[in-house]
This record gives sequence, C-alpha cells and structure tokens, in this order.
Amino acid sequence: MTDGVRAPRTLTVIPVTGLPEVGRGADLAGLICEATALCDGDVVVVTQKVVSKAEGAVEAVDADDPLSHKSIVERESVRVLRRRGDLVISETRHGFVCANAGVDLSNVERGTAALLPEDSDRSARRIRDGIRARAGVRVGVVVSDTFGRPWRRGVTDVAIGSAGIRPVVDLRGTRDAYGRELQVTEVAVADEVAAAAELVMGKATGVPVAVVRGLDPSVHTDEPASVSRDLLRPPTDDLFR
Repeated sequence: MTDGVRAPRTLTVIPVTGLPEVGRGADLAGLICEATALCDGDVVVVTQKVVSKAEGAVEAVDADDPLSHKSIVERESVRVLRRRGDLVISETRHGFVCANAGVDLSNVERGTAALLPEDSDRSARRIRDGIRARAGVRVGVVVSDTFGRPWRRGVTDVAIGSAGIRPVVDLRGTRDAYGRELQVTEVAVADEVAAAAELVMGKATGVPVAVVRGLDPSVHTDEPASVSRDLLRPPTDDLFR
C-alpha cells in the first residue's frame, strides 16, 4: 500500500428509530442504548436539536410572531457578519458562523425556539461516557447541526461537537496514490460523519440519532478532542473574515 493511502472501507449508516419525544433532563445515552445495539468502533451521531431539548436549551417565543426569536438571535451572537432582510449570519460564542446564531424554530414545539448547546463537545463526551457505562462499548459521538455553506446552494449537516474521534485527520506529510507528498490536506472527518448520518435521519422524519459503522479505527481516540478547537479555522487564517 502506498504510504498514506488506505484501503477502501465499506461504511454502514443506520438510523436509530423508536426514540421517544425528548424533554429536559432526558438520559440520551440510556435512550440510545435501549433503542439500538452498539458495537465497539461505532460512531453515534446525535442531532443538536435533541441534545438542546435534553439540556433545556429551549426558550419560549411568541408563536404568532415569526420574528419573535430575533431578540434571542441577537443575544446569542457575538458578532454579526451579514444581514439580508430577516436573515442574520453571525458568529456564536462557540466560534460557529451560521444563520441566526443557530437559533431554530423547526422540530420543536410551536411557541419555542431551540438554542445551541452551551458546550457541544461536553455534550458529546457525556453521551459517549454514558453509552460506555451502560453498554460496555467504546464509541465515538458526534453532535450534528445543519449549516449552509458559502458559494454553494443547499444545506448539509456538520459536527458542532465530538468525543472519541479526531474531528480532523491531518494527512500532511503522507503520500498520495502517485507518491506525491501531501502538503495541505486535512480531512474534516467529523463533518463527513455528520453529513453521512443526515442521509438516513432526514429533516422531517423524527429520527434524531444514527450510527455510522465501519469507520477507520485510526480515527478513534481517547485523547481529548474538540470541534471548537480542532475543526474551526482561526480568524487569522480565514481569508473571508
């Protein structure tokens, strides 16, 4: 095998169905273990919305006013990058650049808005540790959310929290299939896992959890990992901020 080039792997993405409606204080790790059988090396992807519900990151808004959540958006933004009509693109205290500071009215009860978890990496660690305590398996966990992307239409899911896997795999210094040394290639594995899981979770199917099975074992780690630290591009390296 050429240095740095791994053999192709087959991944399986499994929707976790049958989970109950989640409210504040819900034991997500326990619910996931009851709903599906997990294996060592699995990566469990949990949507931000269900994590926010379990952690109580939900606030009341005026159900009859479609703009009543805008005051929450302003509060949750540390910097507004762009405004167009009612749309705000802002940076959150976590460092995420997204629409409306991640405040969302979809997939929550009418008259409520979901906010981003206070610390999504910590949320992921809590779920990972809970699964290990209950099921005795070592898994990775990714907390996912839906983001738009500059220069491209449509949305995709990305990682906003992770535990047990490396958010970024650095391939610099390895060689491609033609023997060339890679100079700048860093793979956003946590984002790729989140996007793959979304294909089986969907946006309106009521499936907030999926399992990605068959990921390269080298992606797993017991070392502390952080999406905010490892995956976000520092402003000093960002040509567009």
